[in-house]
Amino acid sequence: MKAVFNSFIIAVSVYSRIPVPKSDRNQKNMKYVICFFPVIGVVIGGLIYAWGRACMACGFGQVCFALVGTVLPLIVTGGIHLDGFMDTANALYAYEAREKKLASLKDVHVSAFAVISLVGYCFLYAAGLTQIWRTNHLLLLAYSFVISRCLSGLSLVWFREAAKEGLSYQISAAAHRQTVRVVLVLLLGGCFIGLILISPVIGAVMALASMWVWTYYFYMSKKQFGGITGNLAGYFLSLCELSSVLIIGLMGRMM
Repeated sequence: MKAVFNSFIIAVSVYSRIPVPKSDRNQKNMKYVICFFPVIGVVIGGLIYAWGRACMACGFGQVCFALVGTVLPLIVTGGIHLDGFMDTANALYAYEAREKKLASLKDVHVSAFAVISLVGYCFLYAAGLTQIWRTNHLLLLAYSFVISRCLSGLSLVWFREAAKEGLSYQISAAAHRQTVRVVLVLLLGGCFIGLILISPVIGAVMALASMWVWTYYFYMSKKQFGGITGNLAGYFLSLCELSSVLIIGLMGRMM
């Protein structure tokens, strides 16, 4: 049980800015870290849902909800996933050889490609949030943060790594893979069922879209980089959440 608790502490400290006690990052303590990755999604989803209900109760406008809703995940995570999104966008749009793309993922400098991609992402994300105003849509949105992290965690124990270095590789190498797969698959299945129970059509489209983005992530990372890295995992998670926001916003207005 101690190893499980330490894995929880490490997961929260790595994937969020939520204050937790320190725990040694050794192989024993990191066996189940990925199992607790979706917990951060539960926290973000809960905050987004609470913020949406507060906006409804207080009469705040959709723009206020959307702008604060765009920033809330960044406050919780510290922007770790968007950092990976920017690094990956820079590598992809540079159109270099695989080795140079992998090297550019480690570049600490911010390129024009990265900035342009981030601005476009935030505009699209906020635009999608401006169309979300029903309680059931807020619930769908809350689920999306858990789903993206389940799939991102599964990629760490199923997809090939591009390099045997970095924190992402350390976590995946130390993981008890069978346990992680079972836990995340069951949680993912539960989330998909929850989506469909809330809204059969929108929920089904969200589930299909998230799996499509995950499939794209697998083939893109394999072709362009030879495998996944922590930055690529952040790129996937960001795209997965963007797809959910846009689907909820657009389909919610049309239905």
